[in-house]
Amino acid sequence: MNHEPTKNDILTAAARIKSHIHRTPVLTSRLINEMIGAGIYFKCENLQKVGAFKFRGACNAVFSLPEKLAGKGVATHSSGNHAAALSLAAQMRGIPAHIVMPRTAPKIKVKAVESYGGKITFCEPNQAARESTLERIVKETGATFIHPYNNYTIIAAQATAALELLEDVPDLDIVITPVGGGGLLSGTALTAHYFTKSVQVVAPEQAGADDAYRSLQTGTIQPSVNPKTICDGLLTSLGSLTFPIIRKYVTAIYTAEDPHIIRAMRMIWERMKIIIETSSSVPLAVLLNGKLSAQGRKIGIILSGGNVDLEKLPWNQ
Repeated sequence: MNHEPTKNDILTAAARIKSHIHRTPVLTSRLINEMIGAGIYFKCENLQKVGAFKFRGACNAVFSLPEKLAGKGVATHSSGNHAAALSLAAQMRGIPAHIVMPRTAPKIKVKAVESYGGKITFCEPNQAARESTLERIVKETGATFIHPYNNYTIIAAQATAALELLEDVPDLDIVITPVGGGGLLSGTALTAHYFTKSVQVVAPEQAGADDAYRSLQTGTIQPSVNPKTICDGLLTSLGSLTFPIIRKYVTAIYTAEDPHIIRAMRMIWERMKIIIETSSSVPLAVLLNGKLSAQGRKIGIILSGGNVDLEKLPWNQ
């Protein structure tokens, strides 16, 4: 797809991936509602296949490839969830997946990629090494590069998480989704734009990796340089395809500090009895720190993933 996703593109993606993905539940917590003074509806993409919303995009990208291209496989660079998602989608279609991962990637995410049949090549933990290693693999194999987020086919499918949320809870005031590269956020913003009259989309970011916040303030993409955050899923810079959509349709980006993020993560584990990763807890963190006024509103939060290294829980560090 070489154009910004349309309403029809999102519906086509939803139909294409429907039989392959989980339709994830929407959960609520009375205690959290009382604390925030709002109705919070958690769309549990932590319960999606591979434990993250990324499976939607990867699935759409893999299953929309023409037979001739698909036969040569797919390739990407990713520190985790997209890598696992692409590996599983490729396995389901019966094609190879070549994955470039930084040697510092969390062990749980490396194991997941291996278990889904992805062929891993490790590289140094920087963007230049990722890109040059990937380039070599694509050249050698003829595989199709599937970017983790800067890809309209990916964005159209990430939009389907919010589409399901709005079908289940149609009268939301706000939808909050984390932002790393912007695939989920731009897709969510398009869904709100096409399928609702007044739902606002906002995003939270960790204060030590606030490139999206700065990008929205300045109107140009601010690269993520030496981000300092416990949210390993939010380290990437916005993409040339995701940022224009975010500029057009996202109301605001807020920041949260690590202590609020850890508190929010622990609260969801303890009160809702579900496992989420640090990146997923940032939306609740900006409600807890009061940066986003929530009083009396109905708010949807997309819990983006639940892949956690249980040996390194943030409240034990």
